[in-house]
Amino acid sequence: MNGKQVFSIAGALIVLVCGLVAVAQQFPNTPGPNGIRKGGTLFEELKAPQLADPVNATGKRVRAYPEQPPTIPHTIRDYQIDKNNNRCLECHHRIQTAVSGAPMISITHFMDRDFQVLADVAPRRYFCLQCHVPQTNAKSAVGNTFKDVDILLRNQKQQSAQ
Repeated sequence: MNGKQVFSIAGALIVLVCGLVAVAQQFPNTPGPNGIRKGGTLFEELKAPQLADPVNATGKRVRAYPEQPPTIPHTIRDYQIDKNNNRCLECHHRIQTAVSGAPMISITHFMDRDFQVLADVAPRRYFCLQCHVPQTNAKSAVGNTFKDVDILLRNQKQQSAQ
């Protein structure tokens, strides 16, 4: 690359940067896209909302559908779950439940993808938070009209009986 080429590339970059600055100054209050988290502009960053407090529940929770993974009824803040350590298994592993009193993880967690039973938790089931989530007291960000299939069937029976 000769000196002329370097000079022309540098000049083009300077023109491009000046053009971008001019465009940004023309639209300083352009609103950003409103998704679940509202507000802000393209040029300002809002603070993230505060983390909601976890709900510590006693007893089992009702599931919304038959294959729903159970929700986590306690806080998991500061739980370490990585390839070397899984804090959930300290209580929920098959050999720990007698001591901890926690429910044992499902037998399906000991099967590989070919349904072969393993001696320990299957690697694909090791990271609990892929399916299981803690509950919080946060206000719902979007509306929810979900109805359990049993409720739908019951309503249908009642309507046909009338």
